[in-house]
Amino acid sequence: MVGDDLVFAVNGERFEVLSVNPSTTLLEFLRSNTRFKSVKLSCGEGGCGACIVILSKYDPVLDQVEEYSINSCLTLLCSINGCSITTSDGLGNTEKGFHPIHKRFAGFHASQCGFCTPGMCISLYSALSKAHNSKNSQSSPDYLTALEAEKSIAGNLCRCTGYRPIADACKSFAADVDIEDLGFNSFWRKGESREEMFKKLPPYNPDKDLVTFPDFLKEKIKCQQNVLDQTRYHWSTPVSVAELQEILATTNPGKDRGLIKLVVGNTGTGYYKEEKQYGRYIDISHIPEMSMIKKDDRGIEIGAVVTISKVIDALMEENTSAYVFKKIGVHMEKVANHFIRNSGSIGGNLVMAQSKSFPSDITTLLLAADASVYMINAGRHEKLRMGEYLVSPPILDTKTVLLKVHIPSWIASSTTGLLFETYRAALRPIGSALPYINAAFLAVVSQDASSRGIIVDKCRLAFGSFGGYHSIRAREVEDFLTGKILSHSVLYEAVRLLKGIIVPSIDTSYPEYKKSLAVGFLFDFLYPLIESGSWDSKRKHIDGHVDPTVCLPLLSSAQQVFESKEYHPVGEAIIKFGAEMQASGEAVYVDDIPSLPHCLHGAFIYSTKPLAWIKSVGFGGNVTPIGVLAVITFKDIPQVGQNIGYISMFGTGLLFADEVTISAGQIIALVVADTQKHADMAANLAVVEYDSRYIGTPVLSVEDAVKRSSLFEVPPEYYPEPVGDISKGMAEADRKIRSVELRLGSQYFFYMETQTALALPDEDNCLVVYSSTQSPEYTQSVIATCLGIPAHNVRVITRRIGGGFGGKAIKSMPVATACALAAKKMQHPVRIYVNRKTDMVMAGGRHPMKITYSVGFRSDGKLTALALNMLIDAGCDVDVSLVMPQNIMNSLRKYEWGALSFDIKVCKTNLPSRTSLRAPGEVQGSYIAESIIENVASSLNMDVDVVRRINLHTYESLSKFYKQVAGEPDEYTLPLLWDKLEISADFRRRVESVKEFNRCNIWRKRGISRVPIIHQVVHRPTPGKVSILNDGSVAVEVAGIEVGQGLWTKVQQMVAYGLGMIKCDGSEDLLERTRLLQTDTLSMAQSSYTAGSTTSENCCEAVRLCCGILVERLKPTMNQILENARSVTWDMLIQQAYAQSVDLSARTFYKPESSSAEYLNYGVGASEVEVDLVTGRTEIIRSDIIYDCGKSLNPAVDLGQIEGAFVQGIGFFMYEEYTTNENGLVKEEGTWDYKIPTIDTIPKQFNVQILNSGHHKNRILSSKASGEPPLLVAASVHCATRSAIREARKQYLSWNCDNGDRTDVSDIGFELPVPAIMPVVKQLCGLESVEKYLEWKTYP
Repeated sequence: MVGDDLVFAVNGERFEVLSVNPSTTLLEFLRSNTRFKSVKLSCGEGGCGACIVILSKYDPVLDQVEEYSINSCLTLLCSINGCSITTSDGLGNTEKGFHPIHKRFAGFHASQCGFCTPGMCISLYSALSKAHNSKNSQSSPDYLTALEAEKSIAGNLCRCTGYRPIADACKSFAADVDIEDLGFNSFWRKGESREEMFKKLPPYNPDKDLVTFPDFLKEKIKCQQNVLDQTRYHWSTPVSVAELQEILATTNPGKDRGLIKLVVGNTGTGYYKEEKQYGRYIDISHIPEMSMIKKDDRGIEIGAVVTISKVIDALMEENTSAYVFKKIGVHMEKVANHFIRNSGSIGGNLVMAQSKSFPSDITTLLLAADASVYMINAGRHEKLRMGEYLVSPPILDTKTVLLKVHIPSWIASSTTGLLFETYRAALRPIGSALPYINAAFLAVVSQDASSRGIIVDKCRLAFGSFGGYHSIRAREVEDFLTGKILSHSVLYEAVRLLKGIIVPSIDTSYPEYKKSLAVGFLFDFLYPLIESGSWDSKRKHIDGHVDPTVCLPLLSSAQQVFESKEYHPVGEAIIKFGAEMQASGEAVYVDDIPSLPHCLHGAFIYSTKPLAWIKSVGFGGNVTPIGVLAVITFKDIPQVGQNIGYISMFGTGLLFADEVTISAGQIIALVVADTQKHADMAANLAVVEYDSRYIGTPVLSVEDAVKRSSLFEVPPEYYPEPVGDISKGMAEADRKIRSVELRLGSQYFFYMETQTALALPDEDNCLVVYSSTQSPEYTQSVIATCLGIPAHNVRVITRRIGGGFGGKAIKSMPVATACALAAKKMQHPVRIYVNRKTDMVMAGGRHPMKITYSVGFRSDGKLTALALNMLIDAGCDVDVSLVMPQNIMNSLRKYEWGALSFDIKVCKTNLPSRTSLRAPGEVQGSYIAESIIENVASSLNMDVDVVRRINLHTYESLSKFYKQVAGEPDEYTLPLLWDKLEISADFRRRVESVKEFNRCNIWRKRGISRVPIIHQVVHRPTPGKVSILNDGSVAVEVAGIEVGQGLWTKVQQMVAYGLGMIKCDGSEDLLERTRLLQTDTLSMAQSSYTAGSTTSENCCEAVRLCCGILVERLKPTMNQILENARSVTWDMLIQQAYAQSVDLSARTFYKPESSSAEYLNYGVGASEVEVDLVTGRTEIIRSDIIYDCGKSLNPAVDLGQIEGAFVQGIGFFMYEEYTTNENGLVKEEGTWDYKIPTIDTIPKQFNVQILNSGHHKNRILSSKASGEPPLLVAASVHCATRSAIREARKQYLSWNCDNGDRTDVSDIGFELPVPAIMPVVKQLCGLESVEKYLEWKTYP
């Protein structure tokens, strides 16, 4: 049968594709074949939300449109035939006006770098659309609730904002939100009435602001079948099971499927990256028998191609027998994220679990509920129960097709109780995160008449995802429990039996933790029955870990900011420059620049060995993969050039490994191909032949580096000075703690936009390079040196970058240089967009280190001396690692140590080169100080908060430790902040309330902690240029790069203030008339780099000086006009100045005075956490921050920086596990295993106060930095967690006491590693806490 053409709509426009490779994704098409760029590629595996779009389908029979969000990075283009796609720039844009969502995101200051914002907007739109379209549904309200608004972005990642303003923007659309609870925004000011607030919000009207399905597509769907021409698309769309069987039988006569792929949503490729090229795709989503949902008294039957979202909807519908179904539905809402659930099918999940051992939650749920599956192979039908299905031969290797699933109804009798509970322990409660383990338990129980106890009549106990091959039933435990009356001793025996059944495979991480979770879940299920002697299917659990989504508390926040009119419009909370454009997705990043014809694409081949000779680089079987045009190595560098990949203030590094690779992750070659997909695939297929003979042993640890004297020499000016006499300090101590060892690991940047560059060959041996870099000038220099051409032949342009955090300062240079080298060699435009896995490998990240300290102190808690030894792992290259000793000590000196001495070595190892990551060294130094203080307090049995306060600096001791950087006495605001926070955070009362909570709760413990920070920053020389054009508009160039920190916005405000000093009519409108231009190295020389938190201030001062020059030039013209007129308008003034040939372009080079170049930033943070002792999960109940911003240049921008930095710090301290293999290569590959914070992991209550101290006359308009310092405050979360664990350990030790006296149990000291992930916390709380407790209850 001849099929149709592939026709669909994007933002209402018709697209017809006559032929396409069936593996092409919707994202690839949108980004390379349309003008719509709001869909971004960030992870490429369905885990970040940057690429999501709205998919609309029309049903001609019901005359209804169904719409929902999907991942465009996984959705295959052929599968959207006849559908309509809407992107964020389709909702609204500059041309047709922004959508209310875009306006509110901008007004709530919910966009920083902007790369994730279009995806966030689509997630919210999807929730609004779903609420509007559920008017006819019984199960959900027809308006958006605040809870749903918050959950709508649970699957979206943002690295900049800290999520709080995004949540507020979303909740502003909720019908049940208290508008006064919404955070700081530009629509209203505090004190206005509710009515006023509502009026000022950009109005939203669902009838007008929801998109409609294009009429031309409706007509096509009514006239034609939705079947593509198989010969042109290699895509089949069977409409019956019989037709599917026929296709399978004829296409491949063998027993297996061959190169045929069955698809529904294609979401499985997010987890199992495809290496195989399929010859034919079969879209089985249109087969009615496989798409049905049927309910009757016996249960519910669900077709295999029904999406997980629709399964959840069906299970959650009101029904008398729906108790088990609802529980399954609630649990399934925690599987993946909403856009994966909207495309992924239940059958696909079950097949991946059965054939590829995918760690599925769904198989565990269905196993506990005694579900069955129906399959067909060559016309033969087969029904298997879930347990049998999971152990049968992998069906992916056969032509067997899964047709449907049946879940039976479970109803209790009048004398029995039916209990069903589901469990999962994962790093995120509702954001996408695979579980460490999941479980589902079903039990039929009854009352024993004689003992009044509970008898287990029947039970099904299922466990999954623990590192076995599939979900299992604990049959021995089921048999043991059946017929028994529950008691402490019975439960104790059951959990001991269970530990022998949960056997993770050898390569599974945290096997003992996973066993402990299984025990904890069973205990949680049965223990309430023993305690109460009765059952209640709606019972409250003994701890909060079971189902946080049912009653997930809404996020709440408070912001206290002070807007100053003194330097109008500087100091005011102006909306970020281009925020609406970022929300709509029109803001252009490097990869959004359209490709020129014949543009080529690059992908890196990197080393997997730490030290080896490189014998050859090629491809398997010497067959060049499809699309590959060249493999570029160091041999392709021009003879007049050099093999150089970066320049820093401390030296240079290689672009490519030459004959020898010096670390795993080092760039060996660049594959150049016709598409990015072909380049990436070829790089994966590359074969590098190594030889490790005659080369020596690699240095793979800091200890080894010291032993072998493999060290970088730190220049004296970068090595900090000791303070005081250490011997005297130690002699004054009453107590000493000696030789304590700490280790800190790495952290990955996880900017949403990975490293990217575009190089265009130009005339006369020149190149134009667009680079996502924080260092355009250095990048220009590296490219010129590498190619052996003058710097003026290289033009590096950077407009904005999608997040940097230091990762695009040095590490962006080799990407741009390799791109330029390829463009020069091939004489074609070349672009590189590094995939997430390669980016993680090459980026290096934060510096790992080993710290050994000895500390002396008096019995009242006063410190007298601290001696430190530090070994910092710099990796194979110097990068900027030599700033680390100074940075570490700058923040560590925040306490009055008495005397301070240290020996810091920067180690050169054969490990990936480390670089600066937001607050490099400072976050480690600040944390080391807190860890020492915690140990001192613990050894003295003192309140750690008291020890902190005793050792805060006086101004005199501050001057001793920080010398002239300490500033004037009234600039030292830390003691003031400390005291202010005590009041605003209600700290003392909450300390008592935490103690009371811990006395009353066995399985949950709380901790609260307050920490101070001191963070030193430095101003740098910075150029700026301001030009007034003939119509009165203003063009501004600055050296700083807009990385999301609001630099452009602050500069725009400063220009409006500076030029406004002319005081003529119309100058108050200068903010709107000022435009910032992209950084261009041939236009803005000496631009240095954007880093260290002060670039915004530096650029502001540079343009302020420019404006001062221009105002002086304009004054004579103004005075002339005023001789004949009573007033002067801005436009009149500029026209006259142009007529008089006044120079209206000024360039300056701001050079800070040495006396004021460096200064200290102060802040205090307090956090309260709750630790679940069964799972080890830590929930941040509340965080309060007070931060001294001087006189903020823009409080909205600074507030966003404070919150964003704090949440990135939470990631470092609590979530982001960065592990390496034996060669030093990072194991984490992307969103599946590297978990940055999400909206469900930030503080439930998040209060930030910006102190407007204004004591800083030497600062730029009295302002202070906000980008990095607040990250250090996140240590408060870690310290609070340590406090909660200490309470858990006391309790655990008390259960071990034999004498029955459980009151006086001293806790042994412990170190809480960073990050304090769930297995780590659980281990410190006691992996066997359940067994110990039951033993204690059974044998008191």
